[in-house]
Amino acid sequence: MPQSLQPEIHTIFEPNTSTWQYIIADPSTKDAAIVDSVLDFNIPTSTITTASADNILDVAKANEYKITYILETHAHADHLTASKYIQQTLARAGNPRPQICIGKRIEQVQRTFATKYHIDETEYVGVFDKLLEDGERLPLGKLEIEVLHLPGHTPDHVGYVIGSNVFTGDSLFLPDVGSARCDFPGGDATALFKSMTRLLALPADCRLYSGHDYPPNEGDGRKEPQAFATVAEQREKNKHVHDGVTLDEFVQWRTARDATLGEPRLLHQALQFNIRAGQLPSKSEHGHRFFHVPLKVPEEAWTWGIETQG
Repeated sequence: MPQSLQPEIHTIFEPNTSTWQYIIADPSTKDAAIVDSVLDFNIPTSTITTASADNILDVAKANEYKITYILETHAHADHLTASKYIQQTLARAGNPRPQICIGKRIEQVQRTFATKYHIDETEYVGVFDKLLEDGERLPLGKLEIEVLHLPGHTPDHVGYVIGSNVFTGDSLFLPDVGSARCDFPGGDATALFKSMTRLLALPADCRLYSGHDYPPNEGDGRKEPQAFATVAEQREKNKHVHDGVTLDEFVQWRTARDATLGEPRLLHQALQFNIRAGQLPSKSEHGHRFFHVPLKVPEEAWTWGIETQG
């Protein structure tokens, strides 16, 4: 794609989950795509609200954008996607129905977590409008979106190239944050290193937009979230994968680090929701909707639980 054709990019930070959400648009035609939207979830009350998603819609409306695609980089484990809500809200307002898109390997992830959480296949098969092939190209007005398979954090992970910008999801964070964990099912530190290396082989001035940012807030370091760094900045400063770091060094460090990490606080709710493309769980006979959340019990309590049943 000629480098003269560049999108308009709106960066929208959601602070509760430290997620970067993006609107990418062709400034001439107003065709636009949304990347990695967030639906708000309150854990103590188990309540879903839509302020973050409505903010995205407000930005799109203020700029008279026509949302063509709602893009997911992967099945997120730390926030609920607003994809289905945004799609339905736009359609109810009389707009063309945008396609919800994700990499084709989502089917592997769906099967894994549907089994874990006892989700019937009728609730997740076919919920995404388009499963993207590696290297597939999507028209966006006069622009084009190229799909990059970037496994490692998750097996289904993809990035999106638009002009001289790549929306990397959780494949690469800001230089002082480094890289994402690889200990979810299907995660692979070797694959992540190769994905990051692929990104760092792009032209030096290419902007790599991250899916999250966690400013260190240490000493004189930056305190505000930042959406992107250039390839040159990442190669020089990324603390996990700067020039000179070997595959073996990264894998050894990443594996040891991941062994110390706790679960994301929205892990179970997010995975169950996101493999459904943001579609609500079906109602029970009593009109309730449920997430399955594993119960963690000390080993010695198991006998007690069995003996007191009934």
